[in-house]
Amino acid sequence: PTVTGFLHLGGLRTALYNYIFAKKHQGTFILRVEDTDQNRVVPGAAEGIEDMLDWAGIPPDESPRRGGPAGPYVQSLRLELYGQASAALLATGAAYRCFCSPQRLQLLRRDALRSQQTPRYDNRCRHLTATEVAQKLSQGLDCVIRFRLEKGVEPFQDLVYGWNKHEVAEVEGDPVILKGDGFPTYHLANVVDDHYMGITHVLRGTEWLTSTSKHLLLYKAFGWEPPQFGHLPLLLNKDGGKLSKRQGDIFLERFARDGFLPEALLDIVTNCGSGFTEKQMGRTLEELISQFEVDRITTHSALLDLEALPEFNRIHLTRHIENQGLRQKLVRELQGLVELVYGDQQVDPDVLEKEYVERVLLLRKGHISLLKNLVSSDYSYLWVRPSVSRQQLQTISAEVDEIGKLVLGLMTRQAAALTVEELNKDLRSLQKQTRETKYSSMMQLLRLALSGRQHGPSVAEMMVTLGAEEVCGRMHRALSS
Repeated sequence: PTVTGFLHLGGLRTALYNYIFAKKHQGTFILRVEDTDQNRVVPGAAEGIEDMLDWAGIPPDESPRRGGPAGPYVQSLRLELYGQASAALLATGAAYRCFCSPQRLQLLRRDALRSQQTPRYDNRCRHLTATEVAQKLSQGLDCVIRFRLEKGVEPFQDLVYGWNKHEVAEVEGDPVILKGDGFPTYHLANVVDDHYMGITHVLRGTEWLTSTSKHLLLYKAFGWEPPQFGHLPLLLNKDGGKLSKRQGDIFLERFARDGFLPEALLDIVTNCGSGFTEKQMGRTLEELISQFEVDRITTHSALLDLEALPEFNRIHLTRHIENQGLRQKLVRELQGLVELVYGDQQVDPDVLEKEYVERVLLLRKGHISLLKNLVSSDYSYLWVRPSVSRQQLQTISAEVDEIGKLVLGLMTRQAAALTVEELNKDLRSLQKQTRETKYSSMMQLLRLALSGRQHGPSVAEMMVTLGAEEVCGRMHRALSS
């Protein structure tokens, strides 16, 4: 990746497919940072990309942070290598020095656009003699190095798109491979690095498909064996439009901050694409690796429906809650969220007890999409005792005392084995013992007494989550206030 900003879903998808491919074939997944355009480098972006790959659970085997046998893994630290490669191409005549000024190139571009043609360099300096080049160098003129594109490219077999070739010399001018500041362009740097790092397979975005013939001409000029290329179809919005980076909607930091699990993101970006034996929600990384076949990747664009992400997250969050080890991590996270959201409301220390928080998680498993749902206003009753007066309850039913006694008696009898199913039956039986209070009114009264709210989970679920002792305490307090 380039280090011009944060890692977004498109970048995650590309990294993920490379990771899966490498692990499927017992290979090595390498992260190499492209920072050759120094004007666009964002400080900290390289570290941020690696942080997000670690967060997503697809850490590289070799990288700027981890090192490795083929380092350095940052292109700006490999300038000597690119200079030697350019010199080798100059020596064979496969490349040449270009002295055209930025002003001349701008005029060429303007003229082409005015004529409604694609801007391209006219290869003017390709025809300079050795004497003319030496003369210009002696005058101290600035120059870049361009690669001489030749006609008659050979077709190549793409892992996704099949046989391909693009006659780049017919539609493009000779590309710059080494800039005046000694930094390479992507075309040279990626070819040189892939060769010296022993890269065998490259999975990259389909926007690079038309450039591959150019890269293969470079490999041929060096006399090197190229890796195999596979170009991944575009990742688009569900309406077929480009993913919007405008409001940071697709950056991984945003999803991590909002509490989405990395497994949900890996699941949704592969579910909307191709390359797997079947489409199903809830796949783990191990399942993705075992089901992956590169020849199953189609050329159709992958349409990403981010509105479905909460449902993907619900499935993976449920799996985390069911796993004892992962559940302990969620307990700690939820304790932190409760303190953050309700800390200024004098939270009773009991509600931060591990056993209580764990019971909340297990009872709401499958009902919540995000862990932070449990600290929303609907669930405030779990963490803060409500302040409800007897007068408020009497507006719902005059039989407040009778209902209170019935519920307290039930809680005393059922304290050891509270289940939602049994409580639902018991509450219906209790209502029949009242004189005139309807079942719906009794539930409304109990909900208000226990939570201070008119909405939220069922009364039976509230009681099970709070536990018999807490239910009795809240009923006593409401009746006596």
